Amino acid sequence: MTEGSLGKNILLFSIPLMISNLLQVLFNMADIAVVGQFAGSAALGSVGSTATLVTMFTDFLIGLSGGINVLTALYLGAGNKKATTETVHTSLLLSIIIGILLMLLGIGSSREILQILQTKPELLDGAVLYIRIYFLGIPALAVYNFGNAVFSAGGETKRPLYYLSFAGIVNVLLNLFFVIVCKMSVAGVAWASVIAQYISAIWIVRALFKSRETYALRRSSLHIHREKVKDILRIGVPAGAQNAIFQVANLFIQVGVNSFSATMVAGNSAAANADAVVYGVMMSFYTACGTFMGHNYGAGKKERIRKSYLVSLGYSFGVGMLLGILLVIFGKPFLGLFTSDPAVVEAGMHRLVIMGFSYGFSAFMDCTIAASRALGKSLAPTVIVLLGSCAFRIVWVYTVFAHFRTIPSLYLLYIFSWGITAAAEILYFVRIYKRQISAVVL
Repeated sequence: MTEGSLGKNILLFSIPLMISNLLQVLFNMADIAVVGQFAGSAALGSVGSTATLVTMFTDFLIGLSGGINVLTALYLGAGNKKATTETVHTSLLLSIIIGILLMLLGIGSSREILQILQTKPELLDGAVLYIRIYFLGIPALAVYNFGNAVFSAGGETKRPLYYLSFAGIVNVLLNLFFVIVCKMSVAGVAWASVIAQYISAIWIVRALFKSRETYALRRSSLHIHREKVKDILRIGVPAGAQNAIFQVANLFIQVGVNSFSATMVAGNSAAANADAVVYGVMMSFYTACGTFMGHNYGAGKKERIRKSYLVSLGYSFGVGMLLGILLVIFGKPFLGLFTSDPAVVEAGMHRLVIMGFSYGFSAFMDCTIAASRALGKSLAPTVIVLLGSCAFRIVWVYTVFAHFRTIPSLYLLYIFSWGITAAAEILYFVRIYKRQISAVVL
């Protein structure tokens, strides 16, 4: 990461991450596809109605793992074995604790949150059932993301991919078995996801215990180090909170969607799977950005820090635009994976057309946030994104959307919020880059 072509190395580093992120997305997509095809539009709507709530909790864990990744990469780049070991072992225990707390919170508050979201009465019971089972797998998801973050910080992105690939195959097979053979519908796809999540978590932890690298797990070192908890939470919690609050803002968007017909809700649920696909691919370059910048920041290689950001930004923008345009062109076949109802497909196209031309621009916001965090700055980028995107989206829902009351007026808020936030994030990054890179690194 500190030598050779950044363009080539970042791409090679990101490809396994890209596939890994897509496989995680496939857990929920497989649920939606199977229930949509074999259990009907009502089951599709029930599972789809939980998407924002599920993402709110899981994105918090992804943000937390981002803090783990940045710190591990920083210490590895600096050659600090003691700090690396303490960070990794503290991170595992902290991830388990936070995963259990989020599981209990999600199970206990799911019905109330779904009611606040104005989930359709005919979809509510199915949505509550799905979410309560799904949340049993949150601790496993926390552990897998921890392991993935550590391996990625060490430059190993293929091994987590293998484990997730196996778990993904199990997930799909169990989906089909539980829904088609056992007739379990919503509950079946939820249990399939839970089992798959624990499989991936067990395998990745097992690999870390068997590893001989500096970041390997050892039973004798499994202790919580308070100073490392502070460091992890200092970077990870703002990132996780940003992701979670992003979804809180999106809950208001879901309320707007729920104000339309059940067909539109189902169409939105199907089309929203495109978000996860595109963001999953783009996110691999954000992880690469943080990891490469962290290593070079730790090693004191100033010029490669800036180039790591620019290369990652170029890749993430390009792939976002490419995938978005492909979704506009092949939108109906894509939606056909989740439903055979022509009316639902047509409803989903309203979202895909607008979002397809917008995805790429989110890179200017998200990649810049990752770059700021790689330099140890997490709180200010979080505040900026909360004001520029989250608060802005809520205001939009109650002003622009409230005035026009149309689906396009709802979905256009994404591109506008990304543009405003990206401008502020870039200005902040340029300022801290000039200040911090001029100092001696470590």
